[in-house]
Amino acid sequence: MQLLRTMDLSQMSTNPENPMTTTTTPHVRPQATSAELPEVPLTTEGYSVLHQMMRFRRSAWRTLPEATRAEIALEAATVLGAMEKTVAGQNPSGQSALFSLIGHKGDLMLVHFRNSFAELNQAELFLAGLRLSDYLEPTTSYLSIIELGLYDSTLKIYKELAEQGIQPHSDQWKAEIECKLNRHREAMHPRLFPEIPPNRYVCFYPMNRLRGEDKNWYKLPIEERARQMNEHGLVGRRYAGEVKQIITGSIGFDDWEWGVDLFADDPLVFKKLIYEMRFDHVSAVYALFGQFYVGVRCPAAALEKLLSGELPQ
Repeated sequence: MQLLRTMDLSQMSTNPENPMTTTTTPHVRPQATSAELPEVPLTTEGYSVLHQMMRFRRSAWRTLPEATRAEIALEAATVLGAMEKTVAGQNPSGQSALFSLIGHKGDLMLVHFRNSFAELNQAELFLAGLRLSDYLEPTTSYLSIIELGLYDSTLKIYKELAEQGIQPHSDQWKAEIECKLNRHREAMHPRLFPEIPPNRYVCFYPMNRLRGEDKNWYKLPIEERARQMNEHGLVGRRYAGEVKQIITGSIGFDDWEWGVDLFADDPLVFKKLIYEMRFDHVSAVYALFGQFYVGVRCPAAALEKLLSGELPQ
């Protein structure tokens, strides 16, 4: 998009050497200083995401005849099987995955990627209509949207627009930013609309940035936040190939500000990565973490086996 400058030639200024003489001079809008630039980093968003954590009512399940249990499991497995198809395959609108949770926080976790919140709610309602839902008790859930933070790009874009005399928050400012974000969305489409990684293990946790009286992430200048986030990202990049990370934004959607999903074939990498990040400045000073959920991937076809107490290999 071509950037535009406007000049008002009707403005008249007095010639200081001769008060009776006037000359026409262009009116140039003053550039925004660094202190006047917006503090909010730009983001691009992709799939809407819902995590559902559930407890399995095993005692009630055991009272059912074996044939009835098989029927209920087959119905659920058929539905979940269609929902877990990859984006590139039979499910272009999104994907779901089932995990067997480890520990007391729940028995099952369903992760849904969809194109909208409405589609997430439809998936939720569809599963609630299954006979299996009578034996599942929700323990918690988490609503968010895949987000790519653009700290470095934000500073570059803001300064470029300011240098061209475009005022922050003006209609032209908004149009230029939207144009640039659209190009970024196209380039980052695989990261904004990914398949759920097929790795055997998942680790999910929500997190906030500190907003305390002494230390407040949101009071730092955007340049300093960008610097710290760049250093923070260097830690994660050292684990490329071992773990797949998907960050989701949840400000305004849920009780925490971000959700983090880590996928790996060896769960030990979760500990190593998160522990190393604790020593990074932005985490050591400004990070607050919620509960952690770790689960093992369970294909829908193996649901009956899982409900019978056998973890599929």
